[in-house]
Amino acid sequence: MKKTLSHHDSLFKKFLGDITIARDFLQIHLPEKLRQLCDFSTLTMESGSFIEPDLRSQCSDMLYSVQTTTGMGYIYTLIEHQSRPEKLMAFRLLRYAVAAMQRHLEQGNDTLPVVIPLLFYQGNTSPYPYTTHWLDCFSAPELAKSVYMQAFPLVDVTTIPDEEIVTPRHVALMELVMKHIRTRDMLELSHEIASLLNQWVLQPELFRGLICYIVERGNTSDAKQFLHQIAEKATDYREVVMTIAEQLRQEGEKQGIEKGIHLGEQRGIEKGIQLGEQKGRHEAKIDMARQFLANGVDRAIVKMSTGLSDAEINALMD
Repeated sequence: MKKTLSHHDSLFKKFLGDITIARDFLQIHLPEKLRQLCDFSTLTMESGSFIEPDLRSQCSDMLYSVQTTTGMGYIYTLIEHQSRPEKLMAFRLLRYAVAAMQRHLEQGNDTLPVVIPLLFYQGNTSPYPYTTHWLDCFSAPELAKSVYMQAFPLVDVTTIPDEEIVTPRHVALMELVMKHIRTRDMLELSHEIASLLNQWVLQPELFRGLICYIVERGNTSDAKQFLHQIAEKATDYREVVMTIAEQLRQEGEKQGIEKGIHLGEQRGIEKGIQLGEQKGRHEAKIDMARQFLANGVDRAIVKMSTGLSDAEINALMD
């Protein structure tokens, strides 16, 4: 079976690997509206394949780049070898088209290209029995259309007023903290945070995660005071706050010790380099003085030129 399928693959790639034949094929089979957008004189075959290794006995693909009226675009041609057509082939085409877009971005571009998927079918069942519109692959196509054919929902917490965020709801605490984590001193928000903690009971693990996030990532001018305020105003969490405070203190001490050791090592290395350089310079002076004396240079000139002491020069003359 695989051998038979490889014959399909080989013939397909041989023919559509010829750019003249590929240009002819695309000009015949692309919809008129899309043909009008393409400058087929710029058609170029691109390397690589997007098909998963385990599916290459069932499909072959070719990717072409082409200049369009809106810039660089691509035509992705997929041939389905298997005699039995795949119901979700439209979704696979979309996945491969997105993969081509990703490659385009990885080449340094910062906008998505239009990738035109084109399916070539040669199976036993005729005509092709399944949709080529990917939204029809959903069990609820109309719902899918309403989701994917418009802008995706956006929760921009930076624009939501605080008074709207803190209305009684379970997610208020997360939204308030994440809105201000980069822009405000979290100590200033300790009252609001404690108030929300008193309204909604957080599981201990959630609470620990929240407090550690604030202390480690927030612009908190006084973390110790912040923890004190939370423990004082949200008494149900006092024990957990004290535990977190102790853990943070121990972690701080550990980091301080490690930093001190690292700093000491760095200073030791720098001192060693400095001493080595000094020793090297001194030895160079001794070699210079030795050569001067051997060539009969006056002792006073040697001393002035090298900066060596009388004792050092005497040792060289012994």
